[in-house]
Amino acid sequence: MSKIIDKIKNDLRSKADEKTKLQGEKFFKESVNIYGLKSAILTEISKSHYRTLPAKTKSEIFSLCEELWQSGFLEEAGIACMWSYNIRKQFIPDDFMTFEKWVNIYVANWATCDTLCNHTVGTFIEMYPSFLSGLKRWAKSENRWVKRASAVTLIIPARKGLFLEDIFEIADTLHSDADDMVQKGYGWMLKAASQAHQEEVFNYVMRKKATMPRTSLRYAIEKMPAELKAKAMAK
Repeated sequence: MSKIIDKIKNDLRSKADEKTKLQGEKFFKESVNIYGLKSAILTEISKSHYRTLPAKTKSEIFSLCEELWQSGFLEEAGIACMWSYNIRKQFIPDDFMTFEKWVNIYVANWATCDTLCNHTVGTFIEMYPSFLSGLKRWAKSENRWVKRASAVTLIIPARKGLFLEDIFEIADTLHSDADDMVQKGYGWMLKAASQAHQEEVFNYVMRKKATMPRTSLRYAIEKMPAELKAKAMAK
């Protein structure tokens, strides 16, 4: 197992470049560890090493993901997210504890939060909707990334028209959060929900706009027609 990780690290180092590293760091307010690879190259590295795995059991993949997360490097976390999503057909209810651990311990910026939650955790929630209660618990966390995770996990389900009342409940919990990463996260969730439920989301925004942070409001109405945007933004 350690040999696989070593090969991945060597590959990441060999394909990295300083210009991409410096450009990537500008996207984050917090300090991040980045090798410096373009996303297409990272995806190819992920796929090429995944193909070489002798067995693709969930326990093996999760163990490798754990090692990748522990490195603290953005690209290694990205591979962990891709690999955990690759085995989505093997997910069982107990896996929520693993995902919750990763969100609580390893997620430390918007990129790892969104990559893990949009795909791996979002798919899990679609498979096992009873764990929406876990997301509602995350929304009450003191950790900014766990709070953001509660919302961005539902981006893809929201686009499909799923879980609207749960989305509104999570938005209510996050409503007055002062953190811009949380505000953007739940605003994005509402925007995604508006693609299938425009009227319901617009009515929700109109009820809340007097106290909703402007950042969240702008995100929520971004996909709406100009006349609805104007009504929502009017003071």
